[in-house]
Amino acid sequence: MKCLTNLVLILTVFIWSCGGSENKAPELTDSKTVSVKLAEVQQQELTTEIKGAGLLSSTREARLSFKTGGIIQKIFVEEGDRVSRGQLLATLNLTEINLQVAQYQEGLAKAKRDYQRAQNLYQDSITTQEQWQNAETALRVAQQNLEIAQYNQSYSAIYSTVDGVVVRKLMNEGEITSPGSPLFFINSTGNEDWVLKIGVADKDWVRVEEGNPAKIQLDAYPDITFEGTVKTLSQGADQSTGSYQIEVKVNPKQYKLATGMFGKAAIQTNKVRRYQLIPVESLVEGSGKEAFVFIPNGKKTKKISVTVEHIRGNKALISQGLDNVTKVIAEGAGFLSENSIITIR
Repeated sequence: MKCLTNLVLILTVFIWSCGGSENKAPELTDSKTVSVKLAEVQQQELTTEIKGAGLLSSTREARLSFKTGGIIQKIFVEEGDRVSRGQLLATLNLTEINLQVAQYQEGLAKAKRDYQRAQNLYQDSITTQEQWQNAETALRVAQQNLEIAQYNQSYSAIYSTVDGVVVRKLMNEGEITSPGSPLFFINSTGNEDWVLKIGVADKDWVRVEEGNPAKIQLDAYPDITFEGTVKTLSQGADQSTGSYQIEVKVNPKQYKLATGMFGKAAIQTNKVRRYQLIPVESLVEGSGKEAFVFIPNGKKTKKISVTVEHIRGNKALISQGLDNVTKVIAEGAGFLSENSIITIR
């Protein structure tokens, strides 16, 4: 949106500077004097609007993986399938895992025999207390190893954690997966779960509060404006972009939404800021948010720098540069330079 505003500003300034149909060449009273018209600098207080763009996602996304590694035995769903919470999605080949469980069961049985033998010998004063305690420790370790193996055995299958749709299936049957490597990306299908994640600068992030209303435009529905509210604000900057993430909860109405849709949000904050309003035709030499205006200085002109916050219709909202300025040159501004001689119509 910033780029769009900048483009509008640059194009507007270009048109007025080149003498468009609504900015006719000024009358010249002599070879050096330019006839101009002045415009009042209006004061207006507006709530700050923060704009950003990002991708649509669900608040209940799930990236599901196996707890242990191994060969994928069976996958029961494909991309696009709807799944229910608790539904079995995939299993591992349990040959190796079952053998590990059996191995630790044998180890536990041996540890129990060793402990019983050490206890009997200790009671008969044949072994030391340390030997008996070592046997007791070995028994506890064997029991814990078996519990770990059985735990991994129970997590050698993937079950859906949400009601949703399989957005991506990242591996196939027969492939070897490592522990924690995502196999499925599942997106919740509840209409109350959609958020637009946008990135903003730190100066904009501090103006936003949870609950602020927002207007959302999605590229998939160019003629529809969705309502939204700010849900969460990140407490740290993204390391790759330096921006701060804001999640805007989206009301999808009756429309079908999907993860990854591109959208733009305009957040209405509670912060009030004073702006100076001047005609767009007063701006010259625009570059980004920076531009110049001319003001009368006796019979000559003075060129001053201003910061353009927004363009609204034929008015420019100035955030800096016009303090204590009551009038600017509007008609004829594109034909002036510093210290031009003027007559005011």
